[in-house]
Amino acid sequence: MSGTEQGTLLTGGTGFLGGEVLVRLLERDDNPVYVLIRAEDAEHADARLRALLESLLGSAEPWADRAIAVRGDVTHAWLGMGRRDRDWLAERTDRILHCAASVSFTMGIDEQRRINVDGTRRMVELAGLCARRGGLGAFAHVSTAYVAGTHPGDFGEEDLDVGQDFRNSYERSKFEAELLMRERGWGLPIQILRPSIVVGDSSTGWTPAFNVLYGPMKAFARGAYPAIPARRSSPVDVVPVDFVADAVLALAGRPGGTYHLTASERASSVGELIELGSATASQPPPRVIPPWLYRRAIHPVLLRRGSEARRRALRRSEVYFPYFAMRARYDNSAARQALGGTEAPPLASYFDRLLAFAQRADWGRRPVSRHEVMPPRPEGQPAPEPLLVA
Repeated sequence: MSGTEQGTLLTGGTGFLGGEVLVRLLERDDNPVYVLIRAEDAEHADARLRALLESLLGSAEPWADRAIAVRGDVTHAWLGMGRRDRDWLAERTDRILHCAASVSFTMGIDEQRRINVDGTRRMVELAGLCARRGGLGAFAHVSTAYVAGTHPGDFGEEDLDVGQDFRNSYERSKFEAELLMRERGWGLPIQILRPSIVVGDSSTGWTPAFNVLYGPMKAFARGAYPAIPARRSSPVDVVPVDFVADAVLALAGRPGGTYHLTASERASSVGELIELGSATASQPPPRVIPPWLYRRAIHPVLLRRGSEARRRALRRSEVYFPYFAMRARYDNSAARQALGGTEAPPLASYFDRLLAFAQRADWGRRPVSRHEVMPPRPEGQPAPEPLLVA
């Protein structure tokens, strides 16, 4: 590791959202970015970061002096660092952006907790060390609006434990991570940021992660769903990654609080999603069946009939079906005010770009690097304007 100036420690930089945050840190700031990288040794960490920068920005060279790889792993005590390395890092970190997480809906709860809960606890411990050694101006923890779980109705930004249950281990582990932040983060400059379903860039559709909404989108595009368990009026809260990454940077350092990075009043609905997906792909829309009836009478029949490809699509989609019958709506008043009124664009305004890119990338089978569709900013050209903060 090299570098002497204070800067930002970023976890999850090799992930989808974390990569977008990394690009913005490099393009909009002059300070170092210390990127936590899982690796066998420091040389491997440097190589992984270089490959990441080349994929995101086309070249590592313009950023090599400010993007600094830090070998570490949130699943290990003290991130797997010895005392000398963690002291070195703590003295140079004045802002932490914790984007690292497992986002799998099917991973077992023990493994989810090891990454999402224990990993957050270790970042809280490091944040405390940073505060003692060099001062800490911000600790932004990226959570999810789906900590609301099965709660029906409005879910506010300061709400957390409202007696809800959870649809999967991901929701539960992120809920438990927030509980831990509230219990152990006292005295730290914490912001909890809760995006909803994060999809590709609103201007290009680019994404390396074809999960969550993309499973149903792919099935709609191929006519794989003759029927789905849903309520047409159920909200589908979707936000593009560019909005979320901008908001993470804009809100980090705000006075302690929780912010919903959600579409909220602009959220789509199951009915609109079906219409958008079917019309864009020129496929007949699936029938919408009440969830209880679908589970009892329709799904078992569909799994016995039809092609093997259709059966595989249905099995893969089962984990997402509960999101077609949600009743929760997320209030984002504090975030909207803090962002100067800036809101996520409605899904309908960029859905065609999401689908076009997904088809170009064959739903992840033909990976497309970010710099191929989002060229880096030419030297001398001003960085894009960040979101305003009121």
